[in-house]
This record gives sequence, structure tokens and C-alpha cells, in this order.
Amino acid sequence: MHIGIIGLPSSGKTLVFQTLTQSESPGSRSGGKSETRVVSVPDQRLDTLAAMYTPRKVTPATIEFVDPQVVGQTGTQYVESLLPLMRDADALVHVVRAFDNPAVPHPAGSVDAVRDYRQLSSELLLADLGVVERRVERLSKDLRKMKDPELAHEHEMLIQCHEALENEQPIRQLDFSEDEQKRLRGFGLLSSKAQLVGFNLDENAIDSESEQVAQFQAAIDDPDLEVIPIYGSIESEIAQLPADEAEAFLEDLGLQQTGLDRFIQASYHLLNLCSFFTAGEKEVRAWTITRGYSAQQAAGVIHSDLARGFIRAEVTHYDDLTAAGSMAKARDAGKLRLEGKEYPVKDGDVMLIRFNV
Repeated sequence: MHIGIIGLPSSGKTLVFQTLTQSESPGSRSGGKSETRVVSVPDQRLDTLAAMYTPRKVTPATIEFVDPQVVGQTGTQYVESLLPLMRDADALVHVVRAFDNPAVPHPAGSVDAVRDYRQLSSELLLADLGVVERRVERLSKDLRKMKDPELAHEHEMLIQCHEALENEQPIRQLDFSEDEQKRLRGFGLLSSKAQLVGFNLDENAIDSESEQVAQFQAAIDDPDLEVIPIYGSIESEIAQLPADEAEAFLEDLGLQQTGLDRFIQASYHLLNLCSFFTAGEKEVRAWTITRGYSAQQAAGVIHSDLARGFIRAEVTHYDDLTAAGSMAKARDAGKLRLEGKEYPVKDGDVMLIRFNV
């Protein structure tokens, strides 16, 4: 999973990046480059399976966070510079400033989360509108020269996008089929990407976070947009502590989860993802897939050969496996099943793929 972090100047997006990636400071960058860090997805189930199998290798699922560097640019120029940097992102974290810190003056002179959210969102729509207009113009010329059903369908899709963008509607809200969405992804349109709002608060607002988030959501009037409170300043410091100290610090603050845990849960929900596992003496590994993937599709996530030569999957669920204590006991208890290629993989399934190529 590839997540890009965006935000207006002084929103604290780099602090949020450090919080989510548990990094002390951004790495070295040069103009136009991005800071990228890969983070392991914490999963107690993986730890339990590792203790059960004692494998030579344990591999968690991962998330790649990207903090784009766009130096000296604001407004439309800033967003247009994001287009190539965020092209491969599966989702965007839109960091919105909700903290008041005199040491970090707001460029607009006051803190207004709704205003800032709308400003950057409008600029995302404008940048996408420019991309769509250029492509529509090119397609119109091509279609005058030749009749091509594929190009005609693409032209029709982009006309829908154009109308939505002119009406200030993000493309992610349009009802396109899965194949159409794949086609649109090739354009890297920012408003087509799933989006979370990182509501960047001061630690003094912990007791009132629910009220502030609710007020923000009511003002932007987008019930499908998930808003995640985060405390970039203090949580970026907590991220540097050993696990036991960090847990105690979070408890003192009244936070039940780290910012990373909150974002992982929200991201999996937003992108409709789940995890399955492979387990053996060589390796115990977590794999991330879209919910509803078939066993054959899940096999393809591991390796294309497994999908191509798929025969069957031996499947047990994590809960059944750990309750039994071993795969052999799970088999004896009738909790190990043979499933075909169309079996819908469930979150927590432990699978062994049988294949022949």
C-alpha cells in the first residue's frame, strides 16, 4: 500500500510523516524528490504465528508513506507539482492544521481548518481539471480521424469527470466500474484517489477531539470522508521512544492507540483491504489483499506462478489454528479445508497454495 501525505504550508504534514513512519527526521532530499519510508503493519496475529512456527523469517505487511517535497511553490503550482509525485499513491492523507502555535505562525494569519481543507481541495480539483481537459482535447482530435470504441468510451468517461470537476465534485465520488477505475488510474488524478483527513491537533485538545472533529465534518459536509485526529507535535516525539515507554506515555495522555495504528485501521477500511497469512518453518508472512479476492487472486499476490498453476488451497482460519495449537491438531479437528480457486479469502485465513506449472 502506497500512501501520499499532502497539506498546505504550516499544516504539520512532515511531523505527521515522522509520526506515521516513526522517523526522527526527514532523510536527505533534493528538489522535486520525495521522502519515502516503508513501515511494517503491526499485527499480533503474525507474532502469534511466528511463536507457533519459529520460522527462519517473519515478514509483516507494509505501508509505504511518501512525503513529497515541493520547494517554494504554493497554490496551483504546488498541486501541479504533486501530480507526478503522487501518481502511484493508493490513497492520500490530507493533513489539515487544527492547532494554534504562536511559534509556527499560520501563513493566512489565523487557524481555520475548514478554510484550509477547502482551499487545497479546490486546488486538487483544478489541477485534475487541467489534466482532463488536455486529454479530452486530444481524444476529440483522434476520434475525428478514426472510430475507435475504446477511445470513445474513454472520452465519455472523461467528459463525466470534467462535469464533476467543474461542479467541484472529486472524481472518487463518481460511480465507475472496476475496469473504468483502473483506466482512470493511469492519469494519476489526485481527486480520484481515496482520501483520509489527518486532523492535526495540539495535545491540549485531546479531551475535546471528538467535538472538534464533529464540527469539522459537519462544516465540510462529506459524510464519506474519514477524519483521523492526530497530534503531530507530541506523537512525533513519542514515536522515538522504546515501545514500553511509548505505551506508558500514550496512556498518560489518554490515547489508546498510536497515530500509526489509527491510520492503518482507517486505511484498511477506506481501501477495503484485509490480511491473510502463509506459515511454515521457512517463513511466516502477512499478505495484504482487497476484500473479496478469490483464492486464485490471493495466490497471484504471492507469485504469478501460483495463480497460473493454481490447483487448490489448504485453508484454516487464524482463530481455529491458534485454538487448536498446531496445524496437525486443526486438521484432526476438521478445521482445515480444501478450497478451490473461487473461494473468497477472509481476513485472518492461513493458506497453503498447491500449484503446478
